[in-house]
Amino acid sequence: MVSPLYLLYLVTRTLSKSNSIASYSQLLSLLPGKFGSFCRIAFYRMTMTFCHFDCVIGFATLFSQQDTEIGEGVYIGPQCNIGMCKIGNNSLIASGVHIMSGSAQHNFADLDKPIQQQGGAYTKVEIGEDSWVGNGALIMANVGKKCIIGAGSVVTKDVADYSIMVGNPAKLIQTRQQ
Repeated sequence: MVSPLYLLYLVTRTLSKSNSIASYSQLLSLLPGKFGSFCRIAFYRMTMTFCHFDCVIGFATLFSQQDTEIGEGVYIGPQCNIGMCKIGNNSLIASGVHIMSGSAQHNFADLDKPIQQQGGAYTKVEIGEDSWVGNGALIMANVGKKCIIGAGSVVTKDVADYSIMVGNPAKLIQTRQQ
């Protein structure tokens, strides 16, 4: 069903130097319900590095990078913005979460040059398996397996396995291991 859109994507990607996946992601994000989720998954299975067929991708969720991996049993809630990342199996990403492509996407050291012209570096952020990222969190660093990131938290440094992190910047409040 999404094959015509995929073929159009391939033509667009060939003719344009821009990041085509972001444009197609915006279009697909507007399809509501289970039908929309199925269409998004079908398209991303053909275009991303990996997208397992057993996942849910919510309404109005945008992807900006093709080098993204979504594992089995992953739930991504509505209105998320997902950059270059790897989301481990059985992880839950709540509504409004932003997963950035690392914390160095924009250089700003040269005061004589506009920030938008200074470039930056994209890194693949990993969310470990069986982790839960709460509503409105901002993730700029790796999150270990079986972690909980509280709603509204801002993760700027790597998070160890089994951690429960909250706040801005996110701080360890407890571990899930006894």
